[in-house]
Parts: sequence; structure tokens; C-alpha cells
Amino acid sequence: MNEAAVRMSDVDELLLSGVLDYRTGPDLRKEGQALIKSSKAASLVIDCSAVKKSSSVGLSLLLCFMRDAQAAGKAVSIRAMPEDMREIAQVSELTELLAHP
Repeated sequence: MNEAAVRMSDVDELLLSGVLDYRTGPDLRKEGQALIKSSKAASLVIDCSAVKKSSSVGLSLLLCFMRDAQAAGKAVSIRAMPEDMREIAQVSELTELLAHP
């Protein structure tokens, strides 16, 4: 079984890990949204360095988390996007949107 998780670090970084796909996406979406809303930080880093594999669901999660952060008035940036997510973003013409805080 592939395990995926999202959690907030001690330094207000949203840490994504595991396999991001249609099975894990819905729960990660709810958990990440709640973590972003509860964070008191003015800015947020979404760290993807522990993501093992991602389908387009992972990219969708990033976009949702960015929208959640924006709605909460937080600046957001993405760190260590895996190559498979980067390729999907490039094909979808979202690279520039995801590259800027």
C-alpha cells in the first residue's frame, strides 16, 4: 500500500510525501486545506521533496493549496517539485504559475 501524507512542520512548511494519486488526493486535499487555514504564518512553503510519485492529482493539490493560501492572505512558494509533477505542469502550461510565490 502506498502511503501519502501532508503535515505542517515546526517552521510553517507544508510537507507533502508519498504517492499523490486519485486514491490519496481527496484526503490530502482536506488535510492540507485545514493545515493552511490554521497556520498563523504570513507565508507558506509547500515542500514536495518527499513525494515519491505523482499523477496530475499532485499538481491539482498544489494548485488548490496555493488557492487556499491566497484566500488566507498568505504568500506561497513551492520547493522541490518532483520531475513527474514538473513535466505535467509543463505540458499543462502551468510551470510559470507554480514557479512564482
